[in-house]
Amino acid sequence: MANTPSAKKATRKIARRTEINTARRSRVRTFLRKVEEAIASGDQEAALAAFRVAEPEMRRAASKGVFHRNTVSRKISRLSHRVKALGGA
Repeated sequence: MANTPSAKKATRKIARRTEINTARRSRVRTFLRKVEEAIASGDQEAALAAFRVAEPEMRRAASKGVFHRNTVSRKISRLSHRVKALGGA
């Protein structure tokens, strides 16, 4: 249990940040799921639209420190390739 005032404040700050980060992570996962579903359905227009909405959200989460920059970059790259591949299929 935190004893000093600064430790108590730190606990409150951590709880607030955890809540915000959880919400952000959940939001990104929702956008990713929408892209995945569009890719699975084989609809390139829907997949592209969902991807265009998801990408800035993912980059924002990376800039806020919810996800690592390289992780987001890798996921965006792989999703982008999969969306492009739908056009050739």
